[in-house]
Amino acid sequence: MATSSCYTSPFATAASAKHQTTTLLPSTSFITCFTTRSPISISLRSTPRPLVVAAAANAAVEVDKSTVTKSPSKVLPFRVGHGFDLHRLEPGYPLIIGGINIPHDRGCEAHSDGDVLLHCVVDAILGALGLPDIGQIFPDSDPKWKGAASSVFIEEAVRLMHEAGYELGNLDATLILQRPKLSPHKEAIRDNLSLLLGADPSVVNLKAKTHEKVDSLGENRSIAAHTVVLLMKK
Repeated sequence: MATSSCYTSPFATAASAKHQTTTLLPSTSFITCFTTRSPISISLRSTPRPLVVAAAANAAVEVDKSTVTKSPSKVLPFRVGHGFDLHRLEPGYPLIIGGINIPHDRGCEAHSDGDVLLHCVVDAILGALGLPDIGQIFPDSDPKWKGAASSVFIEEAVRLMHEAGYELGNLDATLILQRPKLSPHKEAIRDNLSLLLGADPSVVNLKAKTHEKVDSLGENRSIAAHTVVLLMKK
């Protein structure tokens, strides 16, 4: 005996009179192409603090049209999103946080450049917009994202945010790692993140915490980040 289940969806639906079933009508899908940015290797010293300038590149990148909806289904005056990411730390990899190369004896093992902060921020923006997460839009099974600069992912998230009619209200991020100490680098990371988001640094906040030598985070075997964003209707 056939059974059916229904749920409330933000997408438009159409019912078939013959079979009495509900069919989900997909939103308009699209392909977006945009310019990637080549990562700049930055060696930091406590003084003077370096300026990070994004460099343009020539390659166009195509996002899978089946993974991205055009805009949130409901227009709200503001939207809130949360992002989380964690990467294993291994010798022989660069430690890139917020687009800044941080001196350390190990870095993030990942399919792309392993920037835990930028990945976390992307997920927070996508979550606020009600869109698929970073792993669906930029799957690690796709070789074109191998070693990709995470600024590519930020650019796409910001583009989707503006296309949906929103702008960044404020962002609060927390990095969790035992080593290295991020105090000498926090302002450079925040400045570069603000640049990538096209936001005033006053609305971008960055905190760093140790994990009190507990589990993989406290044993310098991994790094994690949490981000909360508030998006405001333009």
